[in-house]
Amino acid sequence: MIGLQERLEDAFHQFGWTRIPEVLHHHAEEASKHNISYLEFLDKLLQEELAAKWDRYIRTRTRLANLPFHKTLDQFDFRFQPSIDERRIRDLATLRFIEHQENLIFLGPPGVGKTHLAVALALEAIKQRYTVYFTTAHDLVQTLQQADQNHTIKQKIRMYTKPRLLIIDEIGYRKMDEPAAHFFFQIISERYETGSIILTSNKSYGSWGEIFGDSILATAILDRLLHHSTTINIKGESYRIKEKKKAGFFRPEGHEEHPKE
Repeated sequence: MIGLQERLEDAFHQFGWTRIPEVLHHHAEEASKHNISYLEFLDKLLQEELAAKWDRYIRTRTRLANLPFHKTLDQFDFRFQPSIDERRIRDLATLRFIEHQENLIFLGPPGVGKTHLAVALALEAIKQRYTVYFTTAHDLVQTLQQADQNHTIKQKIRMYTKPRLLIIDEIGYRKMDEPAAHFFFQIISERYETGSIILTSNKSYGSWGEIFGDSILATAILDRLLHHSTTINIKGESYRIKEKKKAGFFRPEGHEEHPKE
């Protein structure tokens, strides 16, 4: 005859429960010690399992989103970047722009926190059960070029059009050749009014003709991106330079070391 322990373990396995088996005996002892009711005991077990399931969901979705790091809005130093309206960013974190299929574009020089903000909003989106995918513009272009050579371009473009939120980081750091620019345009076109994009760039919109090697194509891309969008211009010092200054790698202006005689 199967014992109670074996029956429980079999039931846990069939339900796919992983946390309850770990905490069952602890909560059973607590229930006995403090005379906890059956319903409260059951509630404690189920809440532990739900919390563990949610944690697994977040970790899995974060991994599938291909995020380069894990940074939240609470870790962003808004005091260091006064050009950013914190209330505006917090409002964007409500994710209404995703629900309305709108885009969000961060413009600014390197190191001012564009990618940090994009990743932080991506993490908020994952918590709200939106599908998210992150890529740099360089990796996007390389992936599409390789897919074109392997005759799998349609499948790859579908990969970039499927998520509710697509993040394309570092537009403008490298120029795109003609095929890459047209693939990029196709992704933007297919996501137009169907899915949201967060895009970061170190170039102003007036310079996008140089990025795509074609001012007409750049205008067509911007037309679709900006129709339903919010642009955040960040002006400030690089966080990386700030940290180097703190570490003493940059000397104050006018300071010179006197050579030893």
